[in-house]
This record gives sequence, C-alpha cells and structure tokens, in this order.
Amino acid sequence: MSEQRQSRRERLRAETSAEIKAIALRLMAEGGPGAISLRAIAREMGMTAGAIYGYYATRDDLVTTLINDVHTSLVGAVEAARDARPADDTAGRLLAWAQGFREWALAHPEGFRLVYGDPVPGYEPPDGGAAPEAERRTCVGLAGLVAAVWPQAEPLQPAGGHLWSDFTPALVSAVREEYPGLPPAAVALALRLWGRMHGLVSLEVFGHLRAQTHNPSHLYLAEMLDLLRSLGLNPPAEHVPDRA
Repeated sequence: MSEQRQSRRERLRAETSAEIKAIALRLMAEGGPGAISLRAIAREMGMTAGAIYGYYATRDDLVTTLINDVHTSLVGAVEAARDARPADDTAGRLLAWAQGFREWALAHPEGFRLVYGDPVPGYEPPDGGAAPEAERRTCVGLAGLVAAVWPQAEPLQPAGGHLWSDFTPALVSAVREEYPGLPPAAVALALRLWGRMHGLVSLEVFGHLRAQTHNPSHLYLAEMLDLLRSLGLNPPAEHVPDRA
C-alpha cells in the first residue's frame, strides 16, 4: 500500500511539474521571456507561492529545466529523423535532419522561441550550461553529418583558413573526441549548415514569412536541396524531378 501511495504521489508531482512548465511556456509566448514568473504560474494554478517553490526553488531553476527539456526534445527529434534513413544514405540523412528540425520547431514554437529567441531577462544559466548533454549531442550529430560528406564537400569549400582556436573549447573537445580526423574547416561547415537550416525556420516560426509565401515548406525544401548540391551531393531519389 505504501508503494502505491508513493507511486501516486510521484505521478501527481510529475503531472504538476509538467503543468508548471506548460504554463511557463505559454506565459512566455503571450508576454515574452520576461513573463515567466513562479508567482504568476502559482496564481494560474491556484497554488500558493510556497507550494510552487517546492517544485522549483527559483525562476532560474525552472528556466534551466525548460531549456534542457527543449534541447533534449529537439535533438531527439532530429536524431530519430536522421536514423530513419540508411547509414550509407548521406544526402538522405542530412536532409532528414534538416526537415526534422523544421517539423519540430513548428510543433513546438514556444520551445523554439525560448532557446532561439530573446534571452530570458536576468537569467543566469548554471555552470556548464542549461542543457550540456543535449547540446553536445547536437554538435556531435552535425559533425557526424559533415564527416560523412567531407570527402565530397572539402574541394568545394571556400578557403577560410579556419583554426581550432576559432571555436569554443567545449565544441572542439566534443568534435575531436568523436571525429578526430575532422579539420577545423569541417567544424566551420557544420556551423554553416546549422545556420542555413535555422535561418528559414526562424523566419517562419517568428511569422516573418507570412506576407511573402503561402508555402514555406516548399521554400525550405528548395533551400535544403541547394545545400546538398553545394556539398557535392545528389538529392534523394524522391526529390529528383521526373523528366520523362
């Protein structure tokens, strides 16, 4: 019986914590990052301030949890999309990652705004960052996509003179541990790929494409297919026009 009570207590606590996080994201979507407030959330939930502090001691603790949840959800989505393609389908895996990123962002606009929009005023992340493991998985995942395409892509890259010192120690450590043969130029390419994936998605999530196009998915696919071609890759067969 005591185990059943404990299980029920844990389940209720998890449900309440999830509700707190959902309300925090909604408040941010409605009022901007500065609208996240433990007292405001407590009022919406009919809780006392003291009760909500039993879940999150400070607003920064809540924000850190939200950021970690968002990053973990995002990297899980893009990894799953990538891994649904065969290991030797370099172009297909890169395109799947890109499309998975857009699909996740459109399904989780509040989370996207939290991690890629204006910072939460006064927020101080903990030492090591708010989502160190998820961010590392993202960096390593992008580096892996570049490692797979690097033999074709390297001759096509502009002479940039990139050095390891161009990048943060954490990024360098993560990439060199997983892909010791990659040069600094490949790390620069990984960041540039991320920028191209992120650009149109950010414009779409923040509503800046609505006045220009009724079909942002077509625009994004065209950009990603151009990205593949810039790396010396042929688009996956399902995206090659039938000229018969």
